[in-house]
Amino acid sequence: MVKITTKINLLTTAWMLCILILTNFLVFFLFMKNTVTMDENMLFQKSKDIMAEIHLNQSSSQMEETLRDSLTEHSFIRVIGPKNKVILHETNDKLLSKKIKGKYTTKKQTQTHIIFAEHGEEQVLVVRVPIKNGTNFKGSLEIAERLQGLEARRELLRVILISSTVIAAFLSLLGGRWLANMIMRPISNMIHTMEDIEKSGVPKTISIQDNTKDELQTMAKTFNRMIARLQLNIEKQRQFVSDASHELKTPLTVIKSYANLLRRHGLKNKKMTDEAIAAIHLEATRIQKMTETFLDLAELENETLLETDQFDLVSLCKSIIKQFKQVYKREISFHYKENQILMDGDELKIKQVIIILLDNAIKYSNEKIDVFLEGHENQVLVRVKDYGIGIPEDEIQHIFERFYRVDKARSRETGGSGLGLPIAKSIMNLHKGEINLISTQGEGTEVILRFSQKNNLLK
Repeated sequence: MVKITTKINLLTTAWMLCILILTNFLVFFLFMKNTVTMDENMLFQKSKDIMAEIHLNQSSSQMEETLRDSLTEHSFIRVIGPKNKVILHETNDKLLSKKIKGKYTTKKQTQTHIIFAEHGEEQVLVVRVPIKNGTNFKGSLEIAERLQGLEARRELLRVILISSTVIAAFLSLLGGRWLANMIMRPISNMIHTMEDIEKSGVPKTISIQDNTKDELQTMAKTFNRMIARLQLNIEKQRQFVSDASHELKTPLTVIKSYANLLRRHGLKNKKMTDEAIAAIHLEATRIQKMTETFLDLAELENETLLETDQFDLVSLCKSIIKQFKQVYKREISFHYKENQILMDGDELKIKQVIIILLDNAIKYSNEKIDVFLEGHENQVLVRVKDYGIGIPEDEIQHIFERFYRVDKARSRETGGSGLGLPIAKSIMNLHKGEINLISTQGEGTEVILRFSQKNNLLK
């Protein structure tokens, strides 16, 4: 298995080499082209100077002297007539004259020849310029020079480019290794942390040392948030198991105590037997209801999608309030303005929330209960208000925690488990809604349900 750091190192080095090679070819090509162009310009300038000094009416000796004075090392100068006839020829390089044949032209020309000399290949630059007499062409001037310095400069440039490429490749390997290690450091820390979590089973966060503000740091922070959430869920799970065990401990102890009483004394004492059976039945019923509540809460926490349908919230509230009035014989007033509020959601789960709120209001108050249904521009509110014992201010923040009960003794008498409001909150979260609570001790409690207006239609 090839490590990611090695892949990054090799890929960056290969990419750098490709760029360098392409750049070197471009530099080499431009250097050679510019060098030859400069030599061409020099020869054209020389030809212009020569033609300014001579004309075809001069004697041959005068013209030869002018050409001879213009010669440079390893070069020749010719005057070519029509049909490639050599009129004048001066040279200090017989091999060059022998290798390159004269050519008559009526246009400016440039040619590059390669000849084989004693020291190997050499390039020869030839320029041809027409000689005019008025509007008539009388011949052409041909100048050739060996580009001796070009080969040396070309070899030197080639050595420099190759050497710089090798050095750059080496530095790229070092830089790629450093870059790969820098990039992989947070990932390596994450891998080590995951391995530690796998071995110990204890969630841990990644230590972030450098504030780089890049994607890798974002990934590390996301991982830490995930671990923090996992730790919170584990802590909640432990707390849930602890609270559930505590809640089940009391009824099980009662059942066991009465069962032992019946086992010791039998069924001879009818009064004691009836009392024991009634207590066992009552506590078993409590355990059954508590277990069902546990399952409902667990199902809600694992549920992410709702099977929604459109229903009338006004009709739903009327139906629930009517049932509570019949069962509990309590005064419950329903206040609303709109005759119909159509809402998309899970009707049974919304009904369960309202039942939880009314059940709490009945348990913790003896006065009337008011239910308000209000439709606003951006939301719909359901408010359940009682005028009972209320909740102390320092306990309101814990009211949506599992198994939390304000009045423990009263909750025991009424059969409360402390899971109603957490279930209601979970259902509201599934509907993208909110549940809030306002309470004053000794004056009463108001619970507010908020639903987004975009899912509702007022009529």
